[in-house]
Amino acid sequence: MADLFFHTDIAWTGVGAAGQGRVEIGGDSVLYSAPAGMGGKGVGTSPEELLLAAVATCYSSTLFGVLARSGLPVQAVGVRVEGIVTGYPLNAKFATLRVNPTISGGDSERGAEYKEKAEHARNRCFIGKTIAGNVEYLVGDVQVLPDGAVSSAVTQ
Repeated sequence: MADLFFHTDIAWTGVGAAGQGRVEIGGDSVLYSAPAGMGGKGVGTSPEELLLAAVATCYSSTLFGVLARSGLPVQAVGVRVEGIVTGYPLNAKFATLRVNPTISGGDSERGAEYKEKAEHARNRCFIGKTIAGNVEYLVGDVQVLPDGAVSSAVTQ
């Protein structure tokens, strides 16, 4: 198997929570800082939100593929991811990440099958596999919406 290489460019100015940075991702520039709730500037996104986004983006695409290959109806997958940080401020770390998928264009009569596939996707998503063992990584509520229905979590 081949190794894959990824990169991103970051620039940071300022000391600790008083600083801010800019990350170049996919041709876009995103401002980030420590969240205001953690004593930071609260501008742009935060490293914490970027971690949640990495998990959610990997999980959503993995789940869509798992559902499509299994033959379960799906038009779109949205994910709300929640993270719990414990030990703040001296020993802060993510203790739990929970993905809550919303499947649009699904068959709500087959909710148990969607839940099973949601768990399977959690175990297949390679970003999730990277954090597993360091952070409790859970599938929460699995919402299945019928054809044509779209929740606020599923946007284009």
